[in-house]
Amino acid sequence: MLVVAAHPDDEVIGIGAQLPRFRDITLLHATDGAPRDGRDAEMHGFSDTESYAQARRQELISALALAGVAPERALTCGIPDQQATMRLASLARQVAILVGSLRPAAIVTQAYEGGHPDHDAVAFAVHAALQLVQAPRPALLEMAGYHAGPQGMATGCFLPGAHDGRIRLAMSPAARALKAQMVACFATQQQVLAGFPVGVEMLRLAPCYDFARPPHPGRLHYENYPWGMSGETFREMAAEAAQTLGIGR
Repeated sequence: MLVVAAHPDDEVIGIGAQLPRFRDITLLHATDGAPRDGRDAEMHGFSDTESYAQARRQELISALALAGVAPERALTCGIPDQQATMRLASLARQVAILVGSLRPAAIVTQAYEGGHPDHDAVAFAVHAALQLVQAPRPALLEMAGYHAGPQGMATGCFLPGAHDGRIRLAMSPAARALKAQMVACFATQQQVLAGFPVGVEMLRLAPCYDFARPPHPGRLHYENYPWGMSGETFREMAAEAAQTLGIGR
């Protein structure tokens, strides 16, 4: 199993209770979880973004230890938080190399839903990577994250629409308790993670996206934040990266 996520904690939000099930699992994080503008680092009491990134890495290691996943199983591309979109082609190549090396039976990654630009960047990179690797290709699954909803941010679910086939994963009381413990390890993210349900995890087979089209009509969730990215810009950059990689839309 290969899990490709944007930030340290995304895999716990998505499938944290399932992680102990896998005997042979590798995680790849696109970013280090530390935006370079320094605001998040300062808000959490860190003097610089490097210290903040190290803290987020340690939080991840502590959470994974509860699930029996060793630190060396958690790899990172080291891209600054909120900047994965700037490196779509290189990120896709890194994922392709890892897939070719590990030959996983399945990949779990994030959906293209406009929740966070780094999430959409990871979705693009994984789909692009699978066009670069030689067959056989692994099964590609998506974990539920968050996106714009009628009442604000919708969490723990997929966008409604034609791309369905979602499966709600069974979680025993012990599994829920374990996930709650894992979530608690991310001390710097508690305010954000409070909005995510601990008792809900969903997977689905990934649809075939057209990254030249928006994931849904209207304003994307991340367009409400000063992260320097719009849906239109993302789609332009995705088209440019696809051309660089020599793949189709």
